[in-house]
Amino acid sequence: MTEDLAHDIKLLGGLLDEAAADSGLREALERGHAFEARCAAGEHDGVAAEVAYLDAMQIRGLLKIATTRFHLRNKAEQLEVARINRDRERRATVESPRPESIADAVAAAKRQGLSLAEVRGVIDKLDIEPTLTAHPTEARRRTLLMAQQRLAASITEYHDAESTPSERAHANAAIRREIRLMLVTDEVRAERLRVDQEVTNGLYFLAGTIWETVPRLYRDLGDALRNQFGPEADEGPPVPVFLRYRSWIGGDRDGNPFVTPDVTRQTLGRQRDAVRERYIAELRELSSELSISERRIETPERLRESISHDASLGLIDDETAALYRYEPYRLKIAAIAARLSGAHGAYRAPEFLEDLELVRDALHASGLHGVAREGRLADLLVRARTFGMHLAALDVRQHSKVHHAACVELLRLAGVEDDYSALDEGARIELLTRELTNARPLVGPRAQLSEDTARTLEVFRVIAEATDDEPASIGSVIISMTHHVSHLLEAMLLMKEVGLWSRAADGIVTCPVDLAPLFETVDDLERSGSLLEELFTNPVYAAHLDARSRFQEVMLGYSDSNKDGGYWISNTQLHTAQGVLARTCASHDVDLRMFHGRGGSVGRGGGRANRAILAAPPESRTGRIRFTEQGEVITFRYALPAIARRHIEQIAHAMLLGTARATAEAAVDPAWLELLHELGARSMRTYRDLIEDPAFWPWYASVSPIPHISKLPIASRPVSRKGKDVDFDGLRAIPWVFAWTQMRYTVPGWYGLGTAFSSVLGEDTGAHDRLGAMYREWELFRLLVDNAQQEMARARLVMAERYAMRAGDGGRGMHDRIAGEFGAAERAVLGVTGQNRLLDNREVIQVSIDQRNPLTDVINLLQLELIKRFERAESEGDSAEKERLAEVIYLSINGLAAAMQSTG
Repeated sequence: MTEDLAHDIKLLGGLLDEAAADSGLREALERGHAFEARCAAGEHDGVAAEVAYLDAMQIRGLLKIATTRFHLRNKAEQLEVARINRDRERRATVESPRPESIADAVAAAKRQGLSLAEVRGVIDKLDIEPTLTAHPTEARRRTLLMAQQRLAASITEYHDAESTPSERAHANAAIRREIRLMLVTDEVRAERLRVDQEVTNGLYFLAGTIWETVPRLYRDLGDALRNQFGPEADEGPPVPVFLRYRSWIGGDRDGNPFVTPDVTRQTLGRQRDAVRERYIAELRELSSELSISERRIETPERLRESISHDASLGLIDDETAALYRYEPYRLKIAAIAARLSGAHGAYRAPEFLEDLELVRDALHASGLHGVAREGRLADLLVRARTFGMHLAALDVRQHSKVHHAACVELLRLAGVEDDYSALDEGARIELLTRELTNARPLVGPRAQLSEDTARTLEVFRVIAEATDDEPASIGSVIISMTHHVSHLLEAMLLMKEVGLWSRAADGIVTCPVDLAPLFETVDDLERSGSLLEELFTNPVYAAHLDARSRFQEVMLGYSDSNKDGGYWISNTQLHTAQGVLARTCASHDVDLRMFHGRGGSVGRGGGRANRAILAAPPESRTGRIRFTEQGEVITFRYALPAIARRHIEQIAHAMLLGTARATAEAAVDPAWLELLHELGARSMRTYRDLIEDPAFWPWYASVSPIPHISKLPIASRPVSRKGKDVDFDGLRAIPWVFAWTQMRYTVPGWYGLGTAFSSVLGEDTGAHDRLGAMYREWELFRLLVDNAQQEMARARLVMAERYAMRAGDGGRGMHDRIAGEFGAAERAVLGVTGQNRLLDNREVIQVSIDQRNPLTDVINLLQLELIKRFERAESEGDSAEKERLAEVIYLSINGLAAAMQSTG
């Protein structure tokens, strides 16, 4: 730990102690410190015994202080990351840029012998699209997130070397104030989030930190090219847009009945309003800068003609014309702002961009090259190209079974097929292909449809309206649980029914959106290549591809494949699928973009995204990538501009280098690949043995906090695909991982690895050396082992055992089984890596976990006592006591989420 971080943790902890004592929580504060010290000494039984005598209010006080302490530590660690990067940037040189920065990637490309033209060629291929989702993994209220943001600003001011003593004192007072407010603010929302509130949260980041960060990244790239290749880098067209944002918030209806067509329509409108408001604010600032008088410098004729045209349209009123009589640039900006207001008809993104480029070109013509190329106007041009008039393209996702049910009803009503669901896959494809070539709709506008089918069709009408208004406002139609070719053709048939997809008599298809299959289970990942092969040879879908410029997006699901088969097989199948899909698309001259459905935890595809990019099969590194950003991941990566910049520059760094190196990388040793898959098969058998054990689900449901997590009001979407019924098949991957994390088992991030490795090592005397070589020399293998050991280091079996034993003697066998597998996995990881202890290769994280464990243990002990009391109240029929305890249990869940820096 650096001195700065140690200082901040001590400072914030001390201020928290003061605030707690002044807020009437002195007893809870002292008890909490004592409990933490005793847990550090391994005296868990003694602490648990004392906790049993505390009342609910005393436990609440302990939880509030502990949770706040972790919030403060998390923020201090974030600020430390930003501080370290600033220090590295100060020390960086042209020859030795800051590691994993855009400058580092450009310098590395030049060292590899790439010319400016070749580096620009790689940049031209880049298409990076982070995608915000409303998946329920952020346990904190937005109120507390904003308080922590203010806290971060005050801490930064406190540390600023340029701050005066008065400013430092003011910052210190602000820190104290925010901590006191955090202590008296509820951690848990009173009600479950509505979709419109989730949209508000998304807009908070899109129109806030992301909006501010994007231009900085383009400046970084421009500086890097200039530093490496000289003034020649400024010649030619501007760097193309390589970064755009997408969103699922308000469009993801898979299992969420609250995302209605009207909600999607309103979401699109709110995004349009938000981006226009930001543009108008930027134009106001730009106008204050461009105080250029025509009495000092000649006005280019094109600008003069444009202003005259704007005036004739009523875009410049008499008062503005008089005020800026000699300031043509301000007149033009006023006209642009007037068009953005919407009072003068539609103003589309290309027209807005054209107006801004006219201003830029006029500045160049006037000799003001620096003003045109850098500063506020340059940033606004980047934003216009990035955000358009839609802010972030909205994806629409739905489960394949919903589309299937709608097609069953429509085909029956049309007299085409009485029982479409009874047909085999070949017959379905034949029928759908025939219907897609038939121009007539299946039913008339007055047809009596079921509520579900009517709603499904209305969703596609909303998409049609949106793309008519702003083509870029809708991203992809994503089909969850794509198992068959018919699942894509069914979606196309529904799109055809509302005019969103059409085929002319000459066979030419028109469609404004992409269709993306989502492969989620291990079985679907295995069959994904053959499914695409069959899809691309279907004549109707081939015509659809032509309509979409031979482009295909494919989404890979990390969560369900892990829940289905375990950590190792999920990741190995995902790796294999990427290579197979890339080769399949290349063989059909199809431009592929992979969309990675990554979660925050390792069990759901988490970990460092830049390492995952460089570990992907070379043939899949086409320069295009999408990945989900969700829940606490959004908050961590986008709460602070410095962290947001670091996150995206690491992605851009990996994409630039990974794309540049793709054709030059040597193929992986086939024996290594064979061993990787053998480990996957063995780990899956071990994992499936666990979850298919008849005793497993009753044990998990009874000992884990899943019943309480299912009621936690953190998102609009239910935790189960089956409504109120929660079983293994219906439980979503997020609460599945969430509960394991709360219990400190972290099973989804490592289980099965121990048996797989130990069995291979026991059968093959040379396997140890091969595995060691694979770890040292193969990025994918090293990534999988390192991610697993990080999750294992976060596990705490001494606490997990206490949850297991809630089931009595029956819990002993299940815990011993998991603990045995953990021991085998630990021995395997240490053997392969040559380490003495887990995470010896990442000591910063290792130290952080060690320091967090004692207080995290305290929260676990408090949660266990609360759950015991809740169950007792439930058995006694005391509903009032249950309600009181439930609220405190939610606080314990939030506390553990803050301590573990992870939910699902």
